[in-house]
Amino acid sequence: MRELTINGILYSEEELVKHCNSQLSISDFQWERDVYSFILEWLDAKESISAKTSGSTGKPKAMELSKERMLHSAQLTGEYFKFKKGQTALLCLSTNFIAGKMMVVRAFLWQLNLILVNPNGHPLENLQSEIDFAAMVPLQVINCIKEGINFALVSNLLIGGGAVDSYLEEQLQELPTNCFSSYGMTETVSHVAVKPLNGDKKSNFYQGLGNVTFSLDERSCLQIEAPEVLAGSICTNDVANLIDGKHFIWLGRYDNVINSGGVKLFPEQIEEKLKDAISDPFFIAGVADQVLGQKLVLVIEKENQSSEYASGLLIKIKGLLGKYEQARDIIFCKEFKRTPNGKLQREATMSLFK
Repeated sequence: MRELTINGILYSEEELVKHCNSQLSISDFQWERDVYSFILEWLDAKESISAKTSGSTGKPKAMELSKERMLHSAQLTGEYFKFKKGQTALLCLSTNFIAGKMMVVRAFLWQLNLILVNPNGHPLENLQSEIDFAAMVPLQVINCIKEGINFALVSNLLIGGGAVDSYLEEQLQELPTNCFSSYGMTETVSHVAVKPLNGDKKSNFYQGLGNVTFSLDERSCLQIEAPEVLAGSICTNDVANLIDGKHFIWLGRYDNVINSGGVKLFPEQIEEKLKDAISDPFFIAGVADQVLGQKLVLVIEKENQSSEYASGLLIKIKGLLGKYEQARDIIFCKEFKRTPNGKLQREATMSLFK
């Protein structure tokens, strides 16, 4: 399909090209120009599009993605969520990154009505129309919840671009929206697995889409086989428990592992144990220690608190953690470092305290 419905108006390919070129010249907003630039790139004669990684675990890198494989990815997503012609899809992510690009491709392929809004931290702020499918990064969802925005207009919400932490997952249980966590990356042309986060279908494990299968390497990190979207297999730094070839439980990032006194600890597993005890966004990190090599610290997104508050919190969480999982200190950070699309940057945040 090379026609597209934008904000309720159906454009043929010829009309779409004219509309995009017109908007590029008159729009005052860079995010709108980015959308129309990508649509034109999608419609051009080239077999691939330019993309870049988010930069959450390192420097962003540029790559070329096959349009054919992007269509396969859009097909897999639509089959999982049972897209139907004429349904609405909310584009509230930047089309400079794969998640935003893929929302446009899904709208092309499945003939969805693409609703454009500013991809800022408050995507539902002025939303008037009902949305069948939306995708957001965790920060956008957190902001909407904190602002008391009614999610009733959104039927299905896919949350990606970063792990859904325990704080957010707890908040999602109160929403009327069906919420899902996505697993994937730019290299896999967006997500290749999905996990329901609330409602009757809530699950602890991810399920691979279509013919996507998983295995583990010698580090217990995921290896992905996705014939529809990958030319070969991809080895990741994501540590997981493999249920079977189609299902896994994500444990954490291999590059986040903390070696404390010779014991390897996964911050994400410790964070899961603390999810009901800490109401503010937080993460576990390792800092240099002369005796242990690294010691665990709890980093909380909160204005600086008194030593009495910190001591009390450490006592409160002590019984929730194993012997080697105890945080030795608490660091309060007014605002975590995040990528432009909302991914937590652990290393960059910790660099604020060096």
